Amino acid sequence: MGELKAETFTLTYRDRATYEDIGASRARGSNRGKGMGLNNALTIDDLKKMARRRVPKMFFDYADSGSLTESTYQANENDYAKILLRQRIARPLSNRSLKSQMVGQDVAMPIALAPTGLTGMQHADGEMLAAKAAEDFGVPFTLSTMSICSIEDIKSATSKPFWFQLYLMRDHDFSKNLMDRAKAAGVSALVLTLDLQVLAQRHKDLRNGLSAPPKFTPKHIYQMMVRPLWCMQMLGTRRHTFRNIVGHAKGVDDLGSLSAWTAEQFDPELSWDDVQWIKDYWGGTLIIKGINDPEDAKLAVDTGADAIIVSNHGGRQLDGSPSSIRMLPRVMDAVGDKIEGHVDGGIRTGIDVMRARALGAKATHVGRPFLYGLGAGGQAGVTRSLEILRDELDKTMALCGERDIENVGPDNLFEVGF
Repeated sequence: MGELKAETFTLTYRDRATYEDIGASRARGSNRGKGMGLNNALTIDDLKKMARRRVPKMFFDYADSGSLTESTYQANENDYAKILLRQRIARPLSNRSLKSQMVGQDVAMPIALAPTGLTGMQHADGEMLAAKAAEDFGVPFTLSTMSICSIEDIKSATSKPFWFQLYLMRDHDFSKNLMDRAKAAGVSALVLTLDLQVLAQRHKDLRNGLSAPPKFTPKHIYQMMVRPLWCMQMLGTRRHTFRNIVGHAKGVDDLGSLSAWTAEQFDPELSWDDVQWIKDYWGGTLIIKGINDPEDAKLAVDTGADAIIVSNHGGRQLDGSPSSIRMLPRVMDAVGDKIEGHVDGGIRTGIDVMRARALGAKATHVGRPFLYGLGAGGQAGVTRSLEILRDELDKTMALCGERDIENVGPDNLFEVGF
């Protein structure tokens, strides 16, 4: 979900001196969930409904959409219901633990926040708030290349290492610069996304008229005016553009030059030789995202990557491809224990996390669930989304007769209907 091209929208306001340095304090004050109903949100779908009411339609739809017919986007979610779990009874269930590891890092549960573009348009300073919520909760946060807040912004908001997602652009010097900045910020893992050589068509974005530079049509202005809290929060921060790119990429100093640059930067000639170059230049933990075929998984192993994410870009790229959870067992059968396998796409409940673990995933990555929480209530909303997933996972694990997530595996499955 972290892609950008001419179809993407960047919103700017004239910064006001009185708001220049109050972003963080404003965010904390507006994100405690008081009067916002966050405690009444029992499911991720509850948060989605709240976010829909509070985020301008063009930005909500950007997060909540797939490509073309959205068949793969829908299959990502629907296929989880085809995985049936075994219920077990009369087994000791006290002292349950969801603690695990992802690429050698201790985590409170096997969930990471996935990289998502335009996160800072769901809520002001969105990436910073999500990163802080993830840090407090004890799970990884992954910053997208196409974020509103910069690598340095996340570093300033957190005290522990986070992850960074990279698109390899045609401008390799820019990619080097991004990796150098990530190293300087203490980023502990690089997530390299490989499934965006060509940008798929997203009908919702086209119908909403998302563009860069922005077109302030009456429709767009109305969408913002009817969400005054969102507008006031945006006025309270100076972070309104793609701060990992503007001022860092050669010749990109404003929105006009950003649009022209991004239109040419995704590389249709990207190859596994480029992946090897990234691995060598980065020199640290590398996670490859966008694997949806066993042969590609084998090639990822050959590069020396530390982990793969079985992913179809949240259903936003090849429409008509199988869901990521359907491909997970085939991919993992092809590589065995040679590489750590993760999965993203379609996870909406802790039950889904349990299903993914039982089907062979070491870990899961969630994008839309935390975006709904962010749109619903900022940092507190992200925390609530993680609480919902944790509680559902814990109860599901217990009802399957397990008390340690590390023991979850194929024996917990009754039937896989695909």
